[in-house]
Amino acid sequence: MHRILGIDYGEKRVGLALSDPMHMIASPYKTIPNNPDLIVAIQSIMKAEIVEIVVVGLPKGMKGQETAQTKHVTSFVENLNQNDIKVELVDERLTSISAKKALVEQGIKTGHNKGLIDQTAAAIILQQYLDSQQ
Repeated sequence: MHRILGIDYGEKRVGLALSDPMHMIASPYKTIPNNPDLIVAIQSIMKAEIVEIVVVGLPKGMKGQETAQTKHVTSFVENLNQNDIKVELVDERLTSISAKKALVEQGIKTGHNKGLIDQTAAAIILQQYLDSQQ
């Protein structure tokens, strides 16, 4: 069974989440640095974890308009597509806020755990996609 990789793309860090093989549950996976080797790192994770689809959170403004970050993510997605990676997009408005809130509710300090916020945001993005496919 293949898994699905969720991505919360940031300019410094990229949060990753993985689905279970049944595509029911998204779990935070890891945070990797956003550097020139990003695509290679994602391809390597896809191979190791047997991933067939990548779900990327598409940030938009609260009224649905494009933002500067939308353009960064669109460029990243084009790069994935050029490397023959199948990508699905999910509206990610408020996911980082939801992720931070979920961690605070679990008693986890978020000040020094930015990577954990990114992973949790990626899991929220991926779970939204999985739920929409049921």
